[in-house]
Amino acid sequence: MKKKILSAVIVALAAIFCVSDALLTAGTDAGGGDTAALMEKAENTPFGRYPETVTYTLGKLSGANNSNLPEGDTYEDNAYTRYVKKRINAQNKDAFELSDNNYNDRVSISIASGDMPDVCLVDSEVTLRRLVSEGRVEDLTEVYKRCASQRIKDIYESYGDEIFDPVTFDDRLYALPETNIDNGPSLFWVRQDWMDELGLKAPSTIDDVRDIIKAFRKKRPDTTGLLVTPELTGDAGYSQEYQTDIIFAAFDSYPGQWYEKDGNLVYGSVQPEMKKGLSYLHEMYEEGTLDRDFLMRDSTNLIDLVVSGKCGAFFGPWWAPNNPLIESVQADKDARWTPYLIRTDDLGFTSFPSQNPNGRFVVVRKGYKHPEIVMKIVSVLFDDMSYGNSETRELEDYYINNVDPTARPLSINVDFKNALTICYNDLTAVLGGKMESSSLDLLEGSYYEACRDYEDSGKEPDDNLYNWAAYTSRITACRTFSNNKIKEVPCLHFVETGTMKKRWWKLHDLEQRTVLSIVTGEEPLSSFDDFTREWGREGGSLITSEVRTLYGKK
Repeated sequence: MKKKILSAVIVALAAIFCVSDALLTAGTDAGGGDTAALMEKAENTPFGRYPETVTYTLGKLSGANNSNLPEGDTYEDNAYTRYVKKRINAQNKDAFELSDNNYNDRVSISIASGDMPDVCLVDSEVTLRRLVSEGRVEDLTEVYKRCASQRIKDIYESYGDEIFDPVTFDDRLYALPETNIDNGPSLFWVRQDWMDELGLKAPSTIDDVRDIIKAFRKKRPDTTGLLVTPELTGDAGYSQEYQTDIIFAAFDSYPGQWYEKDGNLVYGSVQPEMKKGLSYLHEMYEEGTLDRDFLMRDSTNLIDLVVSGKCGAFFGPWWAPNNPLIESVQADKDARWTPYLIRTDDLGFTSFPSQNPNGRFVVVRKGYKHPEIVMKIVSVLFDDMSYGNSETRELEDYYINNVDPTARPLSINVDFKNALTICYNDLTAVLGGKMESSSLDLLEGSYYEACRDYEDSGKEPDDNLYNWAAYTSRITACRTFSNNKIKEVPCLHFVETGTMKKRWWKLHDLEQRTVLSIVTGEEPLSSFDDFTREWGREGGSLITSEVRTLYGKK
């Protein structure tokens, strides 16, 4: 009899402890508990759930085609917002929903009219500085300490102090920055089927690139040379498609970048090495290994050339399989694109300029009662979602069905600087049976399923092109970075100096005209020397002095 009574007591106690644990985990006031205590917990922890729904007005940055949301889902009611509400009981009420420049214009109007939503994004450091100086946004220093999860803090720490520099004023944090993961150097994407047909070897230098394109054009005279944009190179070191950054890097040249050289800060576009890169591109242009019509190309035309089989090679980032190569393979089942890492020095290293780690900035309107809400939402969306969890299955479907990340209430990305390497290592470990799939986060899990299915299909892209694109970008392309022979050239990313605000547009125009004139042969190579002198006279020398003073370099 005593044993039965004891067993009953143990069962009862276990039930009590389970209920208590459930209440603590959920953070709810299921039995008329202390609402104030639950609210205090929610306001001071990353995952504490508000006892009552907290609503915030949001300036919503939307995506094209309604972010490809499933039918019936909206920016206020979708898998992301439902998960956020379930976890922390927070709900966005959108003050406006706009994309791209329309969004930025609407934010500017809201700021000017004094009618800012509780939470919004700004994409300009100048705008952020204005908001801080006018006392229009909340100080987020303390809520970051309390309500950003440890993983979120680790993510930001992976970028070093630079990530918080633009959002810190008088040692106080006034915005939460988006992170731009390290995309690595551009890769040489080439039609492998064309190379195999001609018996060509794998390229490793820019001369190899040139020879391959020359062979392609001899075999297929109706194809273009190397596809490039009219700008030739990108800003802030971003790895984008159709650029020639790798060619310039082969001459130790980094156009458009501010970096340290011989102990001084310099602007790459006016360095002697730039002249060598321009000379090389001019030679390619003359012989047709550089697209002779590049000045007339726009993004749509460039994609059409790739998809229609009129182009066999271009430089692009690891994600090129997602756009435009998936369309190329869809149009031509025989098209096989392979990425190669092109070395830029005699030791076999590939150099590339670092990119700006910051994207947009999340701010909270001054006076809003729950400024911690942005830290909690980021923690939920970028720390709390694991693969294989029944509660996140709907979100897994979003990734699988290519729903755009702008569907998130906060349209930003927060991830480790070396997120590409982390994902590649995790995926290959799970695919190789060295790690359990349950250890993956939600994004990795969605790629794992696609890569697993692609391997199971015998690596044939015909059945599911999404699987092919996922494997080619996340495995094939990222494998090229795994040999560690990559050198990132640290570059500066900062707010405009005083003279830049007045003169930079003119200097940039001068630079573009000179570069394009030399490449196309309209002006001789010697005009580069005239350009550098004029650049200095028209404000470049003063700007260089301002930049060096700003960073304590004489």
